Amino acid sequence: MPFINTKSARARLDGRLQRTLSLQGNGLPLALAISLLFLCFVPAEGQSDAPAAPPALPDAPGVQQSAGLKIPDIPDMAPLFAYAPQNPGSNSSAGPLPPSASDVTYFPHPEDVPYWISGQANIIFQAHGGFHSPYSGPHSFLGGGEYKTSLLGTVLTGYAWHMNRRYSTDFIVDVESAGGRGLSEALGLAGFTNLDVVRNPNLSVLPYLARGEIHQVIGFTSEMVQAARGPLSLSSQLPARRLEIRVGKMSLPDQFDVNSVGSDSHLQFMNWTVDNDGAWDYAADTRGYSVGGLIEYDSPLWAFRYGIFAMPTVANGISLDWAFSRAHGQNWEFDLYKSLVHGRPGVSRILAYANNAHMGDYRKSVQDYFAGLTPTPEITYTERFGALKYGFGWNDEQDITDHLRLYSRVGWNEGQHESFAYTEDDQTVAVGGDYDGGQWGRPVDKIGLTFVSNAIKKDHQNYLHYGGLGFLLGDGNLSYGREQITEGYYNLHAWKGMYYALDEQFIDHPGYNRARGPVWVESVRAHIDF
Repeated sequence: MPFINTKSARARLDGRLQRTLSLQGNGLPLALAISLLFLCFVPAEGQSDAPAAPPALPDAPGVQQSAGLKIPDIPDMAPLFAYAPQNPGSNSSAGPLPPSASDVTYFPHPEDVPYWISGQANIIFQAHGGFHSPYSGPHSFLGGGEYKTSLLGTVLTGYAWHMNRRYSTDFIVDVESAGGRGLSEALGLAGFTNLDVVRNPNLSVLPYLARGEIHQVIGFTSEMVQAARGPLSLSSQLPARRLEIRVGKMSLPDQFDVNSVGSDSHLQFMNWTVDNDGAWDYAADTRGYSVGGLIEYDSPLWAFRYGIFAMPTVANGISLDWAFSRAHGQNWEFDLYKSLVHGRPGVSRILAYANNAHMGDYRKSVQDYFAGLTPTPEITYTERFGALKYGFGWNDEQDITDHLRLYSRVGWNEGQHESFAYTEDDQTVAVGGDYDGGQWGRPVDKIGLTFVSNAIKKDHQNYLHYGGLGFLLGDGNLSYGREQITEGYYNLHAWKGMYYALDEQFIDHPGYNRARGPVWVESVRAHIDF
């Protein structure tokens, strides 16, 4: 998964980035899970004597890009893996400066060297008790109690061919390893509870190449702005107006649909449809990565990006189709850096995508079933090249006070063609926010709360109702209702790069089935940045 999951010199992954995979067996040993629970209650250090915050900077009209100074949001930047927006031109908040990066990671990351080396590890223990489940199918969220643990580790490296100049080139290579399993093998929920887990538990736990990309900046002005240096963009200064080009292997949520409140499963929310727009079926293999290219124009008040990437050969598969002429995912996004609250940062993003791949048709699959051609609706029998799945999204974030931020997402896709890469979600609405602990002397701590409502279209509903299976869903029958999810967390900064979090998710109508649930899922997370 993930990610995760951040942007040009807005290096952000977030975690989104990764819907990363899972080990064999019933999670890591129970002893490790108990150890994590114990560690979460170890007294925190290192924040009680935090220095007083510097005075506020002048008001600015937007949050992401401007000719002004960018102030990174340290808890979400986590200068390692799950990044909040870090556009170098970001307008500064009227709030106080956050702690320095050296306070939130184990090792320093100097500004004056041409290389970047960092890493992260994320361990999530999840459990749920039994819930109402009168029947289930092969792709159901299990009604009996269970627990699972996931583990994700990443080493992020980069080398800047040119540093802090109008024209710069970065070479980025990240290696990742993942293990553990998701609850119910990550089946039965559109909004699954752990972004670090993907659907296929049989992938190897050996390290693999997560990102291998070239990042080129072409400046259109000699006016330079401060940039938040990170593993996706190594410059600490960039032109205020510029073109950025990326080519190679990457995760689309690194650059699209990023949100500093809801894009980071390592320090914020954990649910798939919180950290990403659930209706955005972005091009990716089962680990959340693809190969392609992206071009982006950045200016002080707005930005626009376009990317084209390889689609998987089968739904949620690990192999990519390299024939771009017949299979590809195209993505467009426009960012407007305009606040809705005077004197506070705010940004809105509009996203569109169109996928061409060897996809099936829910409506045709049901028609074939009624015609007696298949014993149950079978999406793979209707797959063909030339199928088009498209959709739109809207993403907003807004600072309300020095400590409180709100976010929202709305997503829609046409719903007739097969959910192919991310999750089985045709419509999504999400609202929420976070509040930092500055008022009680812990500025890096965060409390977050969000609500998500997911839906599928009538063709998709009929397919599941008559016994069809998707790559995530399939109870064998469906009494349809929107999948409603509420999630809350407290993320505690213990010391340097060590964080612990407690998280609770309430899911009503799991897998869009009113006959099953509701279910509560409890989580404990340990995260290390180094």
